Amino acid sequence: MIKRQRSTLSVPGHLEKMHKKAFETSADVIMLDMEDSVPMESKRAAREQIILTLKNAPKRGISVRVNSVDTHYCFRDVIDVVHAAPEQIDSITLPKVDCAGDIHFLSRLLDGIETEMGTQYFIAIDASIESAIGVENIVEIATAPRVRSLIFGIADYSASIGAKLNSISGHGENELEIYPGHRWNFVMSKIAQTAKAHNLLAIDSPYGNFKDPQGLEKNAKLACVLGFDGKWAIHPDQIESINEVFSPSSEELKRANRILEAARANPGRGAVAVDGRMIDSATVRLAQKLVDSVK
Repeated sequence: MIKRQRSTLSVPGHLEKMHKKAFETSADVIMLDMEDSVPMESKRAAREQIILTLKNAPKRGISVRVNSVDTHYCFRDVIDVVHAAPEQIDSITLPKVDCAGDIHFLSRLLDGIETEMGTQYFIAIDASIESAIGVENIVEIATAPRVRSLIFGIADYSASIGAKLNSISGHGENELEIYPGHRWNFVMSKIAQTAKAHNLLAIDSPYGNFKDPQGLEKNAKLACVLGFDGKWAIHPDQIESINEVFSPSSEELKRANRILEAARANPGRGAVAVDGRMIDSATVRLAQKLVDSVK
């Protein structure tokens, strides 16, 4: 299983030239896509190219985004790709998850493939929440088999609630021009809270304008402080910034270690002082989680 998922680089499955470049990046996860970035006429070509890429790919964090379960592509995407290279795939990213039944379908399909092949490789599911009904059913989705992370799909979610489209990509740009606060605070907090309640990762949607590094950084920091563990990237130039935002700084690590040292030096005490401030067991747990995240 992938330990960290700060950055997930989405790569169109049918564009071979992008695959090699993607694997040379510092992205924690490479997501080979068969869904929205692939035109209808290239769906089969994307599937075939992804299989070729997987067979020659270095061992690292890899996810494959299949088409949604309401399409006739989904079952064949899963069967063909998993049969071809089960040892290379850490997870299947399932888009447009509206209910736990979508996850159960994919999980049982994976059960059958793994049983038939006799494989020991476990493939997780990353569930993309992209609709109002998906948010309504999020607890059932989070507790379904194999789910490793909940992903916020901002563009389709916006469409599902009839929200205003205020950028070309629909992925988080120009937000302050139409709303004075954080427009997606509720749904993002709901995704993060549900993910953490069930020991899952929370992953944010991409930032559409890859030529706006300041906007990306601000967008990523908002997701980070809401409890998200990482963010999708749609261009290699976005990866460094995303990795930095979702990694603890040296000062944060120093502070966390001071807290842990103080707690170890005072066992059994409910609260101790560090740098002139009182800390309790909740603060110690936060510090330990921060230190553990970089091991």
